[in-house]
Amino acid sequence: MGTFITIEGIEGSGKSTLIRGLAAVLESWGHEVVCTREPGATEIGRALRSILLKAVDPAPGTLTEVFLFAADRAQHVAEVIRPALAAGKVVLCDRYTDSTLAYQGGGRGVDRGLLETMNELATSGLKPERVLLLDLDPETGLRRARNRCEQEGTGESWTRFEAEELAFHQRLRDCFLALAASEPGRFQIIDATRSPEELVASAMDGILALLDVSRP
Repeated sequence: MGTFITIEGIEGSGKSTLIRGLAAVLESWGHEVVCTREPGATEIGRALRSILLKAVDPAPGTLTEVFLFAADRAQHVAEVIRPALAAGKVVLCDRYTDSTLAYQGGGRGVDRGLLETMNELATSGLKPERVLLLDLDPETGLRRARNRCEQEGTGESWTRFEAEELAFHQRLRDCFLALAASEPGRFQIIDATRSPEELVASAMDGILALLDVSRP
């Protein structure tokens, strides 16, 4: 059985950068790595991602949003994550169930019990062994996200979640930190203001301490 690691955090916290760095290190040590994301890791998921992230009018209702994310996750787990784990690979996933609890729970105010039920149904109980939480001040994160959007030269990367008011993003951060405090054995909080190299080194220390991932 492989190893399942998720990377969580607010907008602009550097999740993609950390995943690329971790994958490079693990692959250099001879581990097979699958890098994936939510939403949008499957053909069905890519169609759902367009609906979920684009700023459209009218936007999906809150419960519609919950169901669409659950549908994306169910397909993702069945098509990508479980097969990779069964093949003994390390799965690095950009967002997973804890993002639903933070965004739709902390951000939108959806009942926690409902979200946990939806997560359970979508994943059949599959949980990551490790959650790497990149913690960052929301203003800094949004500034980074805006800079990324400008560098890419397209408005498509500026999602409707990034366009939410600052208070929304503060609620996300607060919820992520509360989730980490409730499960300290599963979460590792990493200061996202550190350099990419420092982020990878810190994350690898946590992975090596708790999971069956060994140095060469």
